[in-house]
Amino acid sequence: MPQQSKIILWSRKGCHYCDEIKEFFGKNEYVYTVVDVEGKDHLRDILELKYGIRHVPVVEIGSNHIFQGVIEKDFTLIESLIAGRDITVR
Repeated sequence: MPQQSKIILWSRKGCHYCDEIKEFFGKNEYVYTVVDVEGKDHLRDILELKYGIRHVPVVEIGSNHIFQGVIEKDFTLIESLIAGRDITVR
């Protein structure tokens, strides 16, 4: 049986894109964890090392310690990763 994907949302207060993703997760009843980067430069440093950006939102989806990051507000890609479908990320 495949393991359910874990969802992590890197976010900050006042980010309207972050709020849109939270609303999307709520409507679809996805369980997710929030990493709040507000005032925490060390967390933004991690984003920069992983994805070459310091801004949010970033959605990480994966299992078994292997995650894929989505740095654009792309709900189709997010749903595909959550469903575990094979996709090619551009």
